[in-house]
Amino acid sequence: MTDKIVPSRAVTHAGKFHADDVFSTALLRILNPSIEIVRVQRIPEGYHWFAYDIGWGEFDHHQQNAPVRENGVPYAAFGLLWRTFGPQVLSGRDVEAFDKHFVQPLDLDDNTGCGDPIAEIIGNFNPAWDSSEPEDACFWQAVDFAQVILEKRFAAVRAICRAKQLVAEAIAAAKDGIVVLPRYAPWKSAVYRTAAVFVVYPSQRGGFSAQGVPDDETGALKCPFPLGWAGKSEAELPALTGLSSLRFCHNNRFLVAADQLSDAVAACRIALDEQKKEENR
Repeated sequence: MTDKIVPSRAVTHAGKFHADDVFSTALLRILNPSIEIVRVQRIPEGYHWFAYDIGWGEFDHHQQNAPVRENGVPYAAFGLLWRTFGPQVLSGRDVEAFDKHFVQPLDLDDNTGCGDPIAEIIGNFNPAWDSSEPEDACFWQAVDFAQVILEKRFAAVRAICRAKQLVAEAIAAAKDGIVVLPRYAPWKSAVYRTAAVFVVYPSQRGGFSAQGVPDDETGALKCPFPLGWAGKSEAELPALTGLSSLRFCHNNRFLVAADQLSDAVAACRIALDEQKKEENR
């Protein structure tokens, strides 16, 4: 946990805004909802408060010899703020994972203009060239939007952490690589690098779902559902499979749905048996 104090007052640059200064501002507001942030064209003379994405200080990245990550991705203001304050939001490896999967693409886009879909969305909040909208008002609309994104992402990460024990217990009780969860919970990050082949869980749409687990190295399914089931209708599947409540098989063969738990599990066993037969041919 960092002991860096979240500021009560800060400045960032005025003019056209980007995902970097917008997400930086949203992060600071999450950390300190009462923070006062002012947009300026240049740092006022004698200013000694907190500044980011302007002023060539600790949280700017426009100067020569600006910080670069070990993997070569240069820091932008958002990444520099996350490096310092991220441990106040998430814990352990989640800080690094969030940097890798969310912050780094935005930092790279801001430093290189390589393009990023979230950065493009934020850019659309800028007023059009012939618009009379106040620039600052548009900036704060973008910050509100970015703050919702961050809060939802942080909540999702924390939910995964809360689910780890439940999923771990289900993995320990699994038979033949079929993991059965007692209730839906985020499970994907917990089953990678395990012997799990399928995960069965109560569906949020009712009934039960069974989903194939991808191989951690190749990304291919360890065992897809049978080709003959792919994309078949609810009326066709029971006759094809012998499972009376099976009602859906995704055309890409990674997901099935059934009304009964026993049929969802049985679908996994059929898929495993078919794969063994194919391997023995």
